[in-house]
Amino acid sequence: MIRRIERTFWLEEWSVSELEASDRDLLHVAFQACKTAYSPYSKFSVGTAVLLASGAIVMGSNQENAAYPSGLCAERVAFFAAGAQHPNDVIVAAAVVTDSPMPVLHFSPCGGCRQVMLETEHRQGKSIRFLMQTGESNVLVSDSVSQFLPLSFKLPDSRNL
Repeated sequence: MIRRIERTFWLEEWSVSELEASDRDLLHVAFQACKTAYSPYSKFSVGTAVLLASGAIVMGSNQENAAYPSGLCAERVAFFAAGAQHPNDVIVAAAVVTDSPMPVLHFSPCGGCRQVMLETEHRQGKSIRFLMQTGESNVLVSDSVSQFLPLSFKLPDSRNL
């Protein structure tokens, strides 16, 4: 028997001026993080800003290395730094940006980053609002990182968000 399983994927598209001030601030910090990227091989700079429940913001940028795959994506740098520096603080939102003028629909986290973000969401038991922007494009917004990896690996006792 063949059975088709579908999952709906929802993203909202907003102009920057339509966003709440806190989202605009988070994107601004992500663009600042983008400037700290070390990407001599790909020439593709990415910045991430993670907003914690305490109000703290943790930045990350992609860090490449000639000994590929020893580098890390901006999302994992920020999420791991938040976990190490603020272990008991819940991640409320994250913004990932690139200064590249590519279409925003062609820009999304890699599978490894999706797994890290989703596991963080499961571990904390709260959804993470996620924003993506390229150059000066409109912003794609999701209420949860869970939709980016619908068939994810998780421990049997993980929360089901």
